[in-house]
Amino acid sequence: MRDLIVATRNGKKLLELKRYLRPLGIKVVSLKDIKGAPHIVEDGSTFKANAVKKALAISRFTGGLVLADDSGLVVDALGGRPGVRSSRFSGEGATDRENNAKLLRLLEGVRAGKRGGAFVCAVAIADKGRIVATIEERCGGRIAFDTRGRCGFGYDPLFLIPKYGKTFGELGAGAKDRMSHRSKALKKAREFLRRYV
Repeated sequence: MRDLIVATRNGKKLLELKRYLRPLGIKVVSLKDIKGAPHIVEDGSTFKANAVKKALAISRFTGGLVLADDSGLVVDALGGRPGVRSSRFSGEGATDRENNAKLLRLLEGVRAGKRGGAFVCAVAIADKGRIVATIEERCGGRIAFDTRGRCGFGYDPLFLIPKYGKTFGELGAGAKDRMSHRSKALKKAREFLRRYV
């Protein structure tokens, strides 16, 4: 069975990806395990463009099977921001707390009914230096008025699922795994990889 390289150095994201990919029964390695792996500048204008760029670069570097994702939050009242700059919304090296604080500042005075948004996840799979699949999924919700819950990472404590009246930060990993943008995209990726590998 082949190894699958996941094109990330983000430890929290890696744990989530491994959890979704575990049913495949293949070894999942990250960029931290690949000596000399290049750092990819995520300068695409879409999540898909960034995922494709990462997957291709790492597959060409290693010659192997690579899964890359790019994901983030799009907020209706902000014209789709933070979008592809979600992790860098407050600047390079921004913390989750700083990004969440900036989002809340920008949405100050925006009423509940106008705080809609979605998490978006694009996945690209490359093998031997060429793209073999791309997938994009969304999870709709609203932006809460303050951070709630300690689960997850990124904007999870602000992303409210109206059906439950709770944020991803409150709902925890089990609920997030059933409905999130990343879980939907990775379930499709998992099925593709099951057939492909």
